[in-house]
Amino acid sequence: MPNRSTDTLFQLIKSLEKSEKRNFKLYANRNSSGEELKIVQLFDALDKMEDYDEALLLRKNDTIKKQQLSNLKAHLYKQILSSLRLINDETNIDIQLNEQMDYARILYNKGLYLQSLKVLDKAKDLAKANNQFTYLEQILFFEKSIESLYITRSIQNRAEQLSKESVVVNNSLTLTSELSNLSLRLYSLYIQNGHSRNEKDDAAVQNFFVDNLGDKTSQCRYFYEKLYLYQSYCWNAFIRQDFLQYYRYTQKWVTLFEKEPYMISIETGQYIKGMHNLMGSHFDLANHKKLQVTLEQFAVFCNSEIVLKNVNNRILCFVYLTISTLNKHFLEGSFTEGLQLVPEIEAKIKEYEIYMDRHRILVFDYKIACLYFGSSDYEKAIDYLNKIINWKVDLRTDLQCYSRLLHLIAHYELGNDEILDSLIKSVYRFMAKMQNLSVVEEEIFKFIRKSFQLSVKTIKPELEKLLVKLKKLQDNRFETRAFIYLDIISWLESKLENIPVQDVLKRKFAGKRIN
Repeated sequence: MPNRSTDTLFQLIKSLEKSEKRNFKLYANRNSSGEELKIVQLFDALDKMEDYDEALLLRKNDTIKKQQLSNLKAHLYKQILSSLRLINDETNIDIQLNEQMDYARILYNKGLYLQSLKVLDKAKDLAKANNQFTYLEQILFFEKSIESLYITRSIQNRAEQLSKESVVVNNSLTLTSELSNLSLRLYSLYIQNGHSRNEKDDAAVQNFFVDNLGDKTSQCRYFYEKLYLYQSYCWNAFIRQDFLQYYRYTQKWVTLFEKEPYMISIETGQYIKGMHNLMGSHFDLANHKKLQVTLEQFAVFCNSEIVLKNVNNRILCFVYLTISTLNKHFLEGSFTEGLQLVPEIEAKIKEYEIYMDRHRILVFDYKIACLYFGSSDYEKAIDYLNKIINWKVDLRTDLQCYSRLLHLIAHYELGNDEILDSLIKSVYRFMAKMQNLSVVEEEIFKFIRKSFQLSVKTIKPELEKLLVKLKKLQDNRFETRAFIYLDIISWLESKLENIPVQDVLKRKFAGKRIN
């Protein structure tokens, strides 16, 4: 697992671009006081370190005393942020609106009320044009404050107009807040528990969604209201494995940005997430053609200036472009070709390790393990699965469960009979404890247990029986996740035909393309 320093100053310094480091040096050296020189020395020392080590830091920089270090670090952190604040991105709508608000406040403090109101009026138009209702609320509050304290006679019926505008903005912000809360809580449910396992889970998620949504769908008029509405529908459908509805609302999510393209530069992260979910929906529906088209479109976007000049956008694009590219290899059965991406993926994970959350690393490890499994390199698959199994986290219990199941099957493929019995019991206990056993998994466990006593001649009929049983379960919504995480049917077909599993998938993919 990546070495994650918890030192916030070290993380901040490691996140800086070369130009930002140069700007900080110029900013810090604007005067030559002893304290400023010390923070530059501390900055250089931390910048050179690969991992944060306080003892090494003090040993190599004897002018910095241990009792000074805490205060110096706090001062350096503040100075770095101050230097970054001076690098204005003129295209950033937040910076533009904050600047206008600052100008209005300066004019107000000078007693130039009409001039202040003119600046606020321009800021209001800018905020409306870019769906920035939180700024609109601040602007309206400031306007009302000026009008209530001073007789400006700016326009007739000013009080009534400001009152109506405030009601519209407050209603929109309330609705946006409620929908964003619903979306976030649904996403949290998925991160913690994965997909619905049965009718009880399904009903619980659906009831939670309906109760919290109420009649909000008909009330949505503005960009952010619609964005969080579509997200809420997406997560509800995804958790419940209604992948057709999931596709419909991910498409609505992306189309919302396409209708108002200027919002892509304002809410770039949300657009990237929408594209990721749209590509994910194509994968879940096994729609290779649409996945290919959307993937190409997203790859072009990932090389745009909006992405390249922002480290957060670059990281998000790396994560989601890579995941969808791997998914494309899974649909095509091109596992061996996909393995060529692994060194680059691991290098990027290393480069971005201070930013990468645990959930994303779990997903990467599982997908890489699947590539090795599909390429019949079961030992390497086990290495990556062990990373997940041995990493004690409380995220994605579904991923933890399927990692153990794939780990068990990899050992079965390697013929490690001496440990299979204990592995079966261990995996069964883990999945049962998580209430994660599906009919598909029960059948797999039964087969593996029985296979210990079967000869080469008698195992084939049992494989055929298992294949028939599992094919009947393919259309069961609550068994879908088993086939998404692990294409057990293709694995069984490969065992029956005595060919690699990727050859089975390549044949299926070729058949779909012909049809």
